[in-house]
Amino acid sequence: MDIVGHRLKGLRNSLRLSQKQLAGKLGINQSSVNRYENNQAEASYQTLLKYADQFDVSMDYIYGRTDKPQGRLYDYKPKIEDDEEMRQFIEMCFDPDSPMNARLKDMLLEMMKGGKK
Repeated sequence: MDIVGHRLKGLRNSLRLSQKQLAGKLGINQSSVNRYENNQAEASYQTLLKYADQFDVSMDYIYGRTDKPQGRLYDYKPKIEDDEEMRQFIEMCFDPDSPMNARLKDMLLEMMKGGKK
């Protein structure tokens, strides 16, 4: 099932996570992540559920039954971690003298917090 490894690697790369970082989040070994992504081993159902939860995608997407990450029943809401490096990047991207840019910057920072004030 080559599609599973391809999807798992694509999900990890979409958030710019290393295999080691993802392994830590999922509670598995980095070598396991590597084997799953390169189709050298099949992940257990429980491990695939951890991937689905981590990336907020459906199992249908992981298995290649649909090209829509949210599948039929899910809303795709990727988890964006609120870290200082991302905050500095957003600050750097916007011109502080533009009122519209300030609004867009504030919206991105709010999204990082998960929409909570």
